Amino acid sequence: MKKSLMLVMTILLTVTLAACGQGSNTNNTASNTPDTSSNTGSTNNTATEQTEELSGSVLAVGSSALQPLVDEASKKFMDLNPKVSIQVQGGGSGTGLTQVSGGQADIGNSDVFAEEKLEAGPAAELVDHQVAVVAMAAVVNPEVGVDNLTKDQLVKIFSGEVKNWSEVGGADQAIQIVNRPSSSGTRATFEKYALGTKTEDLEGSIQEDSSGTVKKLVAETPGAIGYLALSYLDDSVKTVKYEGVEASIENVTNGSYLVWAYEHMYTKGEPTGAVKAFLDFMVSEAVHEDIVELGYIPISEMQVTRDVDGNITK
Repeated sequence: MKKSLMLVMTILLTVTLAACGQGSNTNNTASNTPDTSSNTGSTNNTATEQTEELSGSVLAVGSSALQPLVDEASKKFMDLNPKVSIQVQGGGSGTGLTQVSGGQADIGNSDVFAEEKLEAGPAAELVDHQVAVVAMAAVVNPEVGVDNLTKDQLVKIFSGEVKNWSEVGGADQAIQIVNRPSSSGTRATFEKYALGTKTEDLEGSIQEDSSGTVKKLVAETPGAIGYLALSYLDDSVKTVKYEGVEASIENVTNGSYLVWAYEHMYTKGEPTGAVKAFLDFMVSEAVHEDIVELGYIPISEMQVTRDVDGNITK
């Protein structure tokens, strides 16, 4: 009888210990299981913190001298940001500044400071983003027979006092002026730094809004003279030295060639979104190669600076 009772107690003790072991294992398993509710919250936070893909549209209007660079940069930017649409238009610096000031454009491209084209109030509302330097050069039809012109000779040509190339050492051929409209920043730069004075539109002169068209007309018109940004120069026209100094990037950066200007991209107030991202891209390393290849000069390479009044500082 005692043996039977002890056997029953032994069995009960074994069952009890097994049950306790299972309870302990269950608790350990629970404590080692990751907190799924906490992880879910972390996943949601990560998704919220991820940067949304850049999107939107940008309209840049103005300087035709700056247009080739903005065109090229916009293509690269849109490849990287397929939900952004950038439209680039010419029309001249004055048009760009007027439209960005009036809210018709997001960016106003200009070869001149806003203060040179707009009243003080509207100009003060614009934020200047300088992206490069551009030099201007007088260009002539290859058959006119001159390769250098002084400041005085250029003034006399564009004022109509000199009418034949023979008067400045060239061929016996009538001079045909191919000018830019008064809204053009290229014209403003050329008049300010090459001529030192504004000129009137002469009867019989050709006036074109596009730098590309100016180049075509000078190349094809006998006796023609005009002026272009270095970014447009090629063998179809002859580039003329100014006061004996060649219009080269080296001469611009060291300050010996004076006919140059900053390329500005103005916004009305501080830019945001796609506009800000594109302007940041314009001064990034991704565009540096385009600046050089297209005939512009990176601002970082300039050994001189120029203020709105034209004063140069080493």
